[in-house]
Amino acid sequence: MAGLRLGPLLRYADASSATVWVEASRPCAAEVRCADGAGGTAPTFQVAGHHYALVPVTGLTAGTETAYEVFLDGSRVWPPPDSRFPPSVIPAPAEGGAVRVTFGSCRWAAPPADAHDPVGPDALDSLAARLAADPDAERPDVLLLLGDQVYADEVSDAVRERILARRGLADPPGAEVADFEEYTWLYYESWLDPEVRWLLSTVPSCMIFDDHDVIDDWNTSAAWLADLRATPWWNERILSGLMSYWVHQHLGNLSPAELAADPLYAAVRATPDATDVLRAFACGADADPASVRWSYRRDFGRVRLLMVDTRAARVLKEDERAMLDPGEAQWLREQVLQERGDYDHLLIGTSLPWLLPHLVHHAESWDSALCRGERGARWARFGERVRRAADLEHWAAFPGSFAALAGLIAEAGSGAEAPATVLVLSGDVHHAYVAEPRWPEGSGSAPDARVLQLTCSPVHNSIPVWIRVGFRFGWSAVARALGRRLARHGRCPRPPVDWRKSGGPWFGNQLMTLSLHGRSARLRLEQAQDQGGLRTVEESDLTP
Repeated sequence: MAGLRLGPLLRYADASSATVWVEASRPCAAEVRCADGAGGTAPTFQVAGHHYALVPVTGLTAGTETAYEVFLDGSRVWPPPDSRFPPSVIPAPAEGGAVRVTFGSCRWAAPPADAHDPVGPDALDSLAARLAADPDAERPDVLLLLGDQVYADEVSDAVRERILARRGLADPPGAEVADFEEYTWLYYESWLDPEVRWLLSTVPSCMIFDDHDVIDDWNTSAAWLADLRATPWWNERILSGLMSYWVHQHLGNLSPAELAADPLYAAVRATPDATDVLRAFACGADADPASVRWSYRRDFGRVRLLMVDTRAARVLKEDERAMLDPGEAQWLREQVLQERGDYDHLLIGTSLPWLLPHLVHHAESWDSALCRGERGARWARFGERVRRAADLEHWAAFPGSFAALAGLIAEAGSGAEAPATVLVLSGDVHHAYVAEPRWPEGSGSAPDARVLQLTCSPVHNSIPVWIRVGFRFGWSAVARALGRRLARHGRCPRPPVDWRKSGGPWFGNQLMTLSLHGRSARLRLEQAQDQGGLRTVEESDLTP
C-alpha cells in the first residue's frame, strides 16, 4: 500500500482549478477528491528513487472553499485519522473580491515542539495555529515564500547526524547537503512540521529560491563561481539543488495550462525513471542559465504578481554584470507592461531587496565599481574580497539593473493606465522595513502609482546584535554621508531615485500581509511571540 511521505501542498488555485503536490512511498495513482464532487488524478513520476505527483483539480466553483481528501491507489491518506487540524480546503476565489497576500522569507526548519528553539517561535507555525483555532478567521489567499525555504549549507543537528551516518563529515562538503537524497531530508524536516504541513495543505503558495536553497551567496561573482566549480563537490551540489527545486518548489508555481505546455514536465511523466531527464535539464540550466526561466507570473483578479529569479538569471562577467540576463529582463518588461490597464496592483517578488539602507546601497555600488576595475587591479582584488566577506550582491551591486528596474517601475506606474500601487516584495536581510523611492523633481519620470519597497524576513531565523545595530545605523544621516563618500571614491553615478525609510526596521520572526481590494491597499506586519500567537506591530494604509 502506498503511503504519503510528504504533502499535500496546495499550490496553484484559481476560480475553477488548482494543483496539489504530494510525495508517495511508491509508484501509484494520486487522487484529490473534493466535497462538492470536484477533483483530479495523476500518476506519480520517479526521481532518484522518490515518487511525486502534481494533481490537477478541476470543477471548482468560484466563491467557495471546498474540503478535500487525498487518496493513493484508492486508499485515503489525507487527512490522517488522528488529525487535530480542521479539514484542508481548496479556495476558489470569486471575481472582484479582496486579495490577501502574506509573504516572508528565510525559514530554518523549526525543531520538534518539545525541543528548545534557539531562534524563537516560527511565524508560519504561529499563523497555522491561529487559522486552525478559528477556521472562519481571515486567511491569506496566497502565501509567498521569497527564498531560503531550505538551508543546504546550514543544516540542523538532526540532518547532520543523518549525513554522518550516511557518508561521514571528513570529505567536502562536510556537514552540508551533497546530493538529491540529502536535499529531500531538508524538505521532510521543514514540511513535515505538523502546523506547517497543514498550513501548506490549505493555503495556496508561490515560491522562489534564494542563495541558501543552494549555498550562501550563490552566484555572487564570476570569480566566486570559478572557485566553486574547481571543487570536487560543487557539480553534484548545484545539479541536485536545481533538480530538487524543480520538483519541490518550481512545478507548483505553474498553472495547469503552463504545465500542459511544458515539454520537460511531459518528458518527466513519460519515463519510468525521470532522474536522467531531470539531471540533463539541470546540467543545461547550470551551463547556460539563460536557457531556463525560473521567474513566473500569477494574476489574482486585478492583482498581478511577478516572481523574479535574482540568483540563476544573473550575468556575472565583470564588464557585463546584470541581475537579469537580457532575455529575463525582456520577459519582466513584457509582463509588467502587457495589458497594463488590467491590474490595480503590481507586485514584484524579488528575494533580494531593491532598496536597501543607504550605507549598504552605496557600499555595494562602490564595491561593484572597484571589482570592474574603476580604481585599478589592486582595488579590484580588494573589492572581490570585500564583496564575498560582506555579502555585497543585492540589486545595488548591479547598478545597471538597479537603474533599469527603477525605470521600468516608473513606466509601469505612470499614465492613465497606471495601477494604484507598485510594490516590490523582498526578504533575505533578516529584518523588515518599508522604503519609498522618490524620483528627481522636474525629471518627468515620477510615477503616478504609489511605489514601495516592502521587505520582510525572517520567518524563522536570527540576526546577530551587531548586524541589527549596523542596519539601524545604515539608515542614518551619518551613514548616508559616509555612503556618498564611498560612491565618490568608486566614481559611481548618482542613483536614478532617492528613497527614505517610512517604516521599521523591525526585528524578529515575522510575516507581512497585504490586503488589496479595488485600488486600496493595506499592510500589516505581525511578529511571532514567545508565548504563542502573532502580534501586530505595524498596520498602515498604502493608498491614502
